[in-house]
Amino acid sequence: MWRWLKWPFRLFALLLVVGLGWFLHEWNFKPWSLRFFYERAFIQYAIDDPQMLSSMRMLPSWLDWYSDDLTDVSLARQDTLRQKLKDDYETLKSYDREALTEEEKLSYDVLDYFLATQLEGDPFRFHNYPANQLFGFQNGLPTFMATQHPVRSVGDAEDYNARLEKFPTYFEQQMEGVRLRVDKGIVPPRFVVEKVLQEAKDFVAAKPDENMLYATLVDKLDKIEPAIEAGQRQRILTATKQRIERSVYPAMQTLVDYYQELLPKARPNNGVWDLPQGEAFYAYQVREHTSTTMTPEEVHQLGLAEVARIEAEMNEILVGEGLIEGTIGERVDQISQRPDQLYEDSDAGREQILADYQKIIDEIDAGLDPYFGVRPKIGVEVKRVPEFREKTAPGAYYNAPAFDGSRPGVFYANLRSVKEVAKFGMRTLAYHEAIPGHHFQTTIQQELTGVPMFRKILGFTAFSEGWALYAERLAWEIGYQENPLDNLGRLQAEMFRAVRLVVDTGLHHKQWTREQAIDYMREKTGMPPTDVVAEIERYIVMPGQALAYKVGMNTILRLREEAKTELGDKFDLKGFHDVVLTGGDLPLTLLERLVKAWVADEKA
Repeated sequence: MWRWLKWPFRLFALLLVVGLGWFLHEWNFKPWSLRFFYERAFIQYAIDDPQMLSSMRMLPSWLDWYSDDLTDVSLARQDTLRQKLKDDYETLKSYDREALTEEEKLSYDVLDYFLATQLEGDPFRFHNYPANQLFGFQNGLPTFMATQHPVRSVGDAEDYNARLEKFPTYFEQQMEGVRLRVDKGIVPPRFVVEKVLQEAKDFVAAKPDENMLYATLVDKLDKIEPAIEAGQRQRILTATKQRIERSVYPAMQTLVDYYQELLPKARPNNGVWDLPQGEAFYAYQVREHTSTTMTPEEVHQLGLAEVARIEAEMNEILVGEGLIEGTIGERVDQISQRPDQLYEDSDAGREQILADYQKIIDEIDAGLDPYFGVRPKIGVEVKRVPEFREKTAPGAYYNAPAFDGSRPGVFYANLRSVKEVAKFGMRTLAYHEAIPGHHFQTTIQQELTGVPMFRKILGFTAFSEGWALYAERLAWEIGYQENPLDNLGRLQAEMFRAVRLVVDTGLHHKQWTREQAIDYMREKTGMPPTDVVAEIERYIVMPGQALAYKVGMNTILRLREEAKTELGDKFDLKGFHDVVLTGGDLPLTLLERLVKAWVADEKA
């Protein structure tokens, strides 16, 4: 009898050994299934990135092993990731692409393009400035804690404090990379060093219990329901104050000390042309961000042509407003300073700006059914850019929703100065950042079904920013900017993106000075001086990124017009939008292939 009872245990043990062996093989070697390879690659990246897991919120709370930790950003870890990138690319290329369905080929080609492009940039992996005025680690990590780390329980709050305690390790890892770059001749421009220094000094100057990291946790604790016991709340906040004083501030001070020493050695405020391999680096950045084979010179000439075209359209509106004398920029500037275009410079005025942005978004959201078959399932809200970041942050940006639905999409508006928020430009900005711009593009991608996880998260700048700029024009085409001044705001925004083609290539390819670029943008756009300076300094720090907007928009418009010509009466704008968005972010070459396949199907 006992002999027979042993067989189930032996069978179970055998199955366990076989299953374990299969898992180890699939995890460490080429998986038998391409789809398993896709998911394995994503999982292996994700489980090693605690901050990404917190931001995405894809896992149930009982699987939360990561919220008390920060991501390893050491040079050693970066070397490991680069090797993994190479290994994953070799594994991908070992599969037979021709045996795949058309949809499977699209996933294959997206990953192929992404990995190949990343590997092409390997010689330039240190051609950036980890501590910079826009999205440097010195403001990125505090912002992550404030906006991405969830606090829904006492345990979450303790995890928050645990992360604060790890700031010194994180900063030391980042500083290791900063010092290596300087040794290689990748020294930040002077304005970058000056602005980071000021930001970091201001951060550590506040009393610990007045720091935004403390205030953020107070706010998060106040929203927990049911409310936590007062003594426990005080214990948590006392620990927060201690960690800010003993861990966070000393970590930030290491950056202050190093950048103070670096300031006399900072580069002039030049483009990347004066970095080692600067010309080759910029040519690569143009290809990467536009996902085309365009050269810097071709982009520059495109920019000049687009500026001339948009200037003529803007001039017509300005003349209609009785403004005839002066440059386009000077005349737009006159309108932006009119009392009827400005809000009260007060807390109430800023609250009204946020409310008006939300009203604009809600209005267009209610009228888009004729133009979109696929809509996001989760909403978007408007918030102010965290005040400690306002001075150097862009005028606006968008953060994607959490995958688990616990956080909506957020359109962040910079309210550092009400003089920068002219009413005639607000509609266009809301359409770009929220609906039907980035919120549609990003959230629909996240909500895709039947595709590998990487298709839900990979971003291609020319697609995402091209779509958002296209969304501005679409809103005008369907009647949401009928007021001539609202249309002037749209054209100013398009001019802004066309000017970017000129000044970005001017700075990095034609060796313009920072001041030349500022003067050109002011002349052509009429944007506030503070906005223009922030933008030009952004392009110096992020070479090539600003080119993606106009190149992407032009491509989407071209594909739409070609589809209209091909399909005639059978062309359906709603169908076109759905095919563009339900492919997720794509390189422009693959987007073109997808649209042409849709046109062929519609014609059949």
